Amino acid sequence: MVARPRSPHGALIPQFYAGRNIFITGATGFMGKVLIERLLSTCPDIGTLHLLMRQKKGVSVEKRLQQLKQSQAFDVLRQKNPTQLDKLNIIPGDVAQPNLGILPEYLTKLHEVSIVFHSAATLKFDEALPKAVEQNVLSVIRLMDICDYLPNIEALLHVSTAYSNPEQLTVEEKIYTPTTPLPRLLALVEAVPSPLLKDITPQYIYPKPNTYTYTKAMAEEAIRSRTSRQYPIAIFRPTIVVSSLRHPFPGWVENLNGPSGVAAAAGKGLLHVFRRDPTKRADLLPVDIAIDTLLAIAWETAVDKPTHVMVYNCSTCENPTKWVEFEDALQKYLPKYPLDAALWYPSGTGVENKYVHKTLEFTLQTIPLHLAEYMLKILGVKMGISLITAEKKMRAMNDVLAFFALREWHFRTDNVKKLRQRLTPQDREIYNLDPQSIEWDNHYKDFVKGTRKYLLKESDENIPVATRHINRLYYVHKGLMLFSIILFLRLLLQNKFIKEFVYGTLRLLLALLDDGYSSIMSFE
Repeated sequence: MVARPRSPHGALIPQFYAGRNIFITGATGFMGKVLIERLLSTCPDIGTLHLLMRQKKGVSVEKRLQQLKQSQAFDVLRQKNPTQLDKLNIIPGDVAQPNLGILPEYLTKLHEVSIVFHSAATLKFDEALPKAVEQNVLSVIRLMDICDYLPNIEALLHVSTAYSNPEQLTVEEKIYTPTTPLPRLLALVEAVPSPLLKDITPQYIYPKPNTYTYTKAMAEEAIRSRTSRQYPIAIFRPTIVVSSLRHPFPGWVENLNGPSGVAAAAGKGLLHVFRRDPTKRADLLPVDIAIDTLLAIAWETAVDKPTHVMVYNCSTCENPTKWVEFEDALQKYLPKYPLDAALWYPSGTGVENKYVHKTLEFTLQTIPLHLAEYMLKILGVKMGISLITAEKKMRAMNDVLAFFALREWHFRTDNVKKLRQRLTPQDREIYNLDPQSIEWDNHYKDFVKGTRKYLLKESDENIPVATRHINRLYYVHKGLMLFSIILFLRLLLQNKFIKEFVYGTLRLLLALLDDGYSSIMSFE
């Protein structure tokens, strides 16, 4: 194998990371994998990447590291410079534990760390408040406690969300004062019994719509209130992170949250309707643009050493797309790149009205999937998934996505724009911070192809078979629609009033046509 060439002369960011050791939380997540890949592939001389990892579902941390190294995200890296993956080192721990669950001997290894990336979090919007506080707020406090004792630390980067303040229609690059003092929140989750806390949570977190956005905002407050720190901190706020634009591959995606879950469910013929406002902007952010921006922010933070907390909103407002364009792209590309073994022709569509959505959801998804599940059980056919469980998950996913797809925010991105201008031409060749580089129709095509290949692990060799299958489903789908229309009209005509109205209208139209024809003939 031939190693990749060293960073080009004049590229400041790879030179900055050369020889530096990094500590990363959330490394096994969607964004975490791209963060690792971009660090190793663009910074050939980087030092050790220490990854906080915990045992999960009986799988040891050593086994999880091996699984991580086999991720498709590192395919190019394994081919061109596989020794880079030897720079990954496990730090056993858990963000939900005191001191992040890190034993003293492993804390000693972190003394060599210069840059810390904190991306670990619970992404469940309906998470119980105590657990959301544990993972999204206390984890930040515990990490800062550790960073206070790291002798070589130069910057801490906290990954938040652009929607940490969704009650603000225009979101500035600043930390907003919370409605609840942080000490009071921590005392509340410690003292109040869980059943009572569950009942009062909606009122307590208001005007935040869910515990995810609430605890993300409180984590930012925890950072702002840490005035005793001796190192700079920056907060990174991405919008809705979706499949990659270029790196590690066009369309690479590895989570079922949000738009990718909609594409997968619609492509399998399970999801037929979701809520969206066609006029609203969909602030979808390719994951590699998000991570390249994060790497540049870390560089700027370490170099400038600001005394105040810098906030960077990362958005595609400069090059917007709309939810109706996302919907149109699914209808265009899912039949062209069909998913394997689809249960129905992909016919997902968006509606805005709440009651129309619930009616269509119940008619087109809930009833058919429940009936199909019972029929399969009667026939003794075993499915890889429970259709009833899938239907419940789609309803929950729809509720989460609707919050974003029915609203629109304007994110101020002045700090990111200034950072983009600060990069050298050589850095810009390596790191893409520019939303204007997105060609949306092409990106949506890669998004659908990536959902198939990377998220669902379906081989491209199966596309011809899947295409023939989807073509058969197309005729079944259209036939059922025609049958339903005829049946509906037939039922309407059973009503005497409607029957007389329809026949009367037809007689009137025929009479008008006859009169018109007679007038034309007499004129001639």
